[in-house]
Amino acid sequence: MKKVFIDGQAGTTGLRINERLSGRDDIELITLPEELRKDEAARSEAISSSDVTFLCLPDDAAREAVTLCRNPETVIIDCSTAHRTSPDWAYGFPELSPEHEAKIKASKRIANPGCHASGAIAILYPLVSRGILDAAYPFAIHSLTGYSGGGKKMIADYEAAGRDVKFDSPCQYALTAQHKHLPEIKSVCGLDFAPAFNPIVSDFYSGMCVCVPIQMRLAKKPLSVAEVHALYSEHYADSALISVAPLCEKGTADGLIYSNTLSGRDSMQLIVSGNEYTVNIYSLFCNLGKGASGAAIQNMNIAIGQDPVKGLEL
Repeated sequence: MKKVFIDGQAGTTGLRINERLSGRDDIELITLPEELRKDEAARSEAISSSDVTFLCLPDDAAREAVTLCRNPETVIIDCSTAHRTSPDWAYGFPELSPEHEAKIKASKRIANPGCHASGAIAILYPLVSRGILDAAYPFAIHSLTGYSGGGKKMIADYEAAGRDVKFDSPCQYALTAQHKHLPEIKSVCGLDFAPAFNPIVSDFYSGMCVCVPIQMRLAKKPLSVAEVHALYSEHYADSALISVAPLCEKGTADGLIYSNTLSGRDSMQLIVSGNEYTVNIYSLFCNLGKGASGAAIQNMNIAIGQDPVKGLEL
């Protein structure tokens, strides 16, 4: 029986982790009464007495929480942005390579990937690591997400009675071409430059679709659509969570992708389409699943020697 503490369990990510773990017979959840949830001594005791602690906190609070741990054997899985580019932390995306999975297994400090970043990195890493695209390639990333990724305030705004009509339409954000996930994408994929990033939030609770268009004339090793599809099929062949959709003339059976298709699930699907000039690669998943809580539980399972998909919704 492993003892697990969720620091920040009242947030969207913490609630989903708690939901996924509450029915497991191999997990004992450590909880604090409401009045002690921000008490430093109580949190330190809970973290230090746990086998695994999830940090579902803002960046600064997550950094502070790490210092409260007095037990060198406690595995800390940080769901914030704070440690995602730190070489001292394992990056929690085991499907990228055997080395990534091995580091997660061996580490007591695991940085859980961001939602947009998960979709982008799943696409970019195989192309760059296999030498198809140069690290200096001018990547562009388009990402459409549900509003739950914005946390409690955004959820309240979208679900308010009599809300402003503006929430009926998709909202473009990160207009300054800066976003907290860009350093993570650049670092993990070994890129020379941060990609151009185009995130959009829309009026659905959860789900996400990330698209990376590739101009094959700029590739180091130009590939056909079928060859790109074969590359991803091979790279993720052994993954229980990431699948590659069958190659289809229109990309999908009806030529459409709905971003909330995998809402509530912890898996991810890649879709490859395009022509001899431009190949589009899409990652379809839930921003709260493989983009947050599902990935965190997968990383916990690996760290404690359990089946990586135990307790997940595939």
